[in-house]
This record gives sequence, structure tokens and C-alpha cells, in this order.
Amino acid sequence: MLNSLKMKYYLIVLISLISLGAKAQEEIIRFVSANPYTFNDIMTDLEDQESQEVFGVLRLPEVVSNEKLPVVLGVAGSLGWREHHLDYLEQYREQGMATFELKSFKSRGITSTVGSQSEVTMAAMVLDAYRALEALSKHPRVDANRIAITGWSLGGGVTLFSAWLPLKDAINKELSFAAHLALYPPCFVTPTNLSFSKAPMHILIGAVDNWTPAAPCEELVKLLENTNDIGVTIYENAHHGYDSEIPVQENEKGYSFTNCRFELNDEGDVLMNTLGIAMSNSFLQKLGFAFCAKKGVSIGGNKEARAASMSFANTFMKRHLKGDSSE
Repeated sequence: MLNSLKMKYYLIVLISLISLGAKAQEEIIRFVSANPYTFNDIMTDLEDQESQEVFGVLRLPEVVSNEKLPVVLGVAGSLGWREHHLDYLEQYREQGMATFELKSFKSRGITSTVGSQSEVTMAAMVLDAYRALEALSKHPRVDANRIAITGWSLGGGVTLFSAWLPLKDAINKELSFAAHLALYPPCFVTPTNLSFSKAPMHILIGAVDNWTPAAPCEELVKLLENTNDIGVTIYENAHHGYDSEIPVQENEKGYSFTNCRFELNDEGDVLMNTLGIAMSNSFLQKLGFAFCAKKGVSIGGNKEARAASMSFANTFMKRHLKGDSSE
């Protein structure tokens, strides 16, 4: 009986230690950001923006050395964090990299911005990403020079435009992301000022994406490829969210931007492609969308594209954060 009790005691202690070890691998990091509506709000009036506490989750790889770790900062899309987003982060941790899940939506009590794109804006999320970068750069386990950013859809836009220097420099001139990997971002917003980070940038997108179409991404890469380290990979027969394991389905709320081309001027305003008016609030944005966008998009996975995308992403991050050029 005594031996049995001892065995139960040791088992409880062992389970507790395992639990503590698992918890020690993740940490909630909080920081102060703000709620700008547009890039212009950041570039001209950042100090007067409404402050906002934001948090994210830093997760360390299972096997941790005493060396400072590279980090992949992830940014979710307008549907919030999805299972396939986390699949990428898990594979990065398996390669010895830490990951950080930016919780821009949950910090503000929002679950989705599909159909409006105004409750939590790309501008607010870019600012969140840089405030997270600042916090991570001070973390004792993190190598501040090896923090990359990746994101999906809206988060892909955050990833792409966090490399736009007029915006970046308005937030932080000293710190930079080591690499930018944008998955199906909204490339249909073209800056007149083509000053982008010299860090490696790459876009992954589906050929038949009618939410954030591939053609504008090809156009943007052509504009930048002679001065920047940028590329694009387009997957055949792949829709928006091609890397999920959910079958392709219709989303009636999402905007199809296939026929849209917006200009991002030097002041950080996105202009309507018909009237040239800055979409500086939710009403003007909705009006601007009405001229070229329509509701109803396709979203869902493609098995081959998912596998290729995850493989590319893994190689990209290993190359630029760990110096591993092997395939």
C-alpha cells in the first residue's frame, strides 16, 4: 500500500514538472500600441493616436540552447488566427526558431473584420508589429537582429507594408525585420514612393485568388525587383487560403478586389481609384470599395499548394534567420 502511494506521488510530481516545463516554453508579452486608422495617421500624427494595450504569445522551440534565438513574428488575417497559420509556426519551432503570435484582434475584443476591414486596420496592425518587435528585441532569449515577420491575407499586407520605409521610419528608424514573408497579401495598393526595406521579401499567392488577386503582386514585384530583394511565387489552381485544409467554399461577406488598383500616396493615404479621394475613415473606405470591389469570394485549401508553400516558407526562414541555405 505504501509503495502504491509513493508511486502515485511520484507520478503526480512528474506530471507537474512536465506541465511546468511546457508552460515555461511560452510567454505572454504585453506592450502599448495605438489605434491609427490609416498610414497617414502614423506618419503625421502618431503621438496623438489613442493608446491600446496589445499582447502576443512568444513560444520557444522544445530544444532550447543558451544562445539567443531567432523569432518568426506571425500576423493573422481578417478571419483571425486559423489552424493553418499555426501549422507554419509549429514547423518553425521544429527548426529551432521561436515564434510570436501577434494578437491584434483579441487585444481589441474583435474576432473578424471580413466585410468591413475597419474595426482593426492594417495601419494599427503594422504599428502593433513594430511595437512587438521593440518588445521582443529586449527579451533575454531573443536575437534582435534575427526577427522575421510573416502573415496571411490582411496579415500578409501587414508583412508587406511593414517593409515600406516611409511608414517604418515614422515608427522606428533603428529596428528592422530581418525578412518579410507575405502570404496572399493585398498588393492592389501601390505606393507612389517605392522605398522599401532591403531585407529579403517574398510573396506566396494563389493564381485564382479573387479576394487578393495575384496580378497586382506580380506588378509590384516588377516595380521593385531591380532595387530590392523581392520575389513572388504563384500556385496554380490555388484560391485565397490555399494553405488551409478546409475545402474551397464561398464567403459572401469578403470583398473581391480583382478589379481594384488603389494608389498609396507619399503622405500615407490610400486613394480611391476613381475620384482620387483619400479613404481616411470607414465611410470613405466603403465608398472607395464600391467603385471597384464586389462582395463574394472563394476561400479554401489546395493540397499541393499547401505542401509547396509550407516547404518554401520553412526554407525561406531557415535561410534568412539561421543562415541555412540547404533545401
